Amino acid sequence: MRYCLLFCTLCLFTLSACVTAQKKQGPVPVIFDSDIGPDYDDVGAITILHVMEDKGEAKILATVASNKYEGIAAVLDLFNTYFGRPEIPIGVPKGEGVSLTDPQHWTDSLLAKYPHRVKRNADVPDAVKVYRKVLAGQPDHSVTVVTVGFLTNLAGLLDSKADEFSPLSGKELAARKIKQLVCMGGRYPSGKEFNIMKDAASSQKVFDSWPTPVIFSGFEIGAEIKTGLPLIHNTALSSPAKDAFSICIPQSPEDSAGRMSWDETTVLVAVRGYAPYYTLQPGKIKVASDGSNTWDKQGQGQFYLVKKTAPEKVQEVINDLMMQEPRRK
Repeated sequence: MRYCLLFCTLCLFTLSACVTAQKKQGPVPVIFDSDIGPDYDDVGAITILHVMEDKGEAKILATVASNKYEGIAAVLDLFNTYFGRPEIPIGVPKGEGVSLTDPQHWTDSLLAKYPHRVKRNADVPDAVKVYRKVLAGQPDHSVTVVTVGFLTNLAGLLDSKADEFSPLSGKELAARKIKQLVCMGGRYPSGKEFNIMKDAASSQKVFDSWPTPVIFSGFEIGAEIKTGLPLIHNTALSSPAKDAFSICIPQSPEDSAGRMSWDETTVLVAVRGYAPYYTLQPGKIKVASDGSNTWDKQGQGQFYLVKKTAPEKVQEVINDLMMQEPRRK
């Protein structure tokens, strides 16, 4: 017990140091892993990530999809292109995986309106290959992985072998190059949540053996943060984020006060740190075969966010970021 408490204290110290280091050492290198499509909070998430790069707070190393519907690579390219970064690597799963698109048809509406060079998923490489290539080129213990979708790609990374990019196994590569994983997934201290549940086998594999600290932003965190109304009512702005929210909010009575902001919150914490909005509960997630999760307080190296200040404060920050114009538009 004493050693467990010491380990958790050291991890908390390391994460706190990372928050301070972000302010002193420049942009946070980020790989963004998203199921962008079934929901549209992913739109808010990739938007604020690009805006934070415009502000010098983040550096987007890659945008990879954990979903397989035809067109998802083009959607990622559309947002990267809109923000003046069409060179960002994109990957999609090439093997088994979840394939879900949006019932509100915002993806095809945006693809018909905004420029993008990628046309089909076949135009981009396998997501695990993108992970390996990008990680191999980064300094040790430097990369923050943000996952706001399924854990398919990260399970594939852990299973990957030495290749032309690195002589290390996937787990060794992750341990050497990744500083932390910030994940939108699970309910805490227990429950069942879409991202963890949809590819439960991958979730189990990743969280049983992931080699770096993990911060979870649970369902309960984003559910209280309603964003998007200032964006769609901003008559001075035209953007893909505004279009997506304008299409989806009127179709969803439950979003009349704004869309729940699971993915945006995760990106915000990954780049700016969990303080001052949250504290951390140490332990380790346990994922059952049906995708439900519980929390082991005696576990080590993982944490979930606990609300510290009013959700409206985070809501205001996210709404403001989503309305920023691209620096390189």
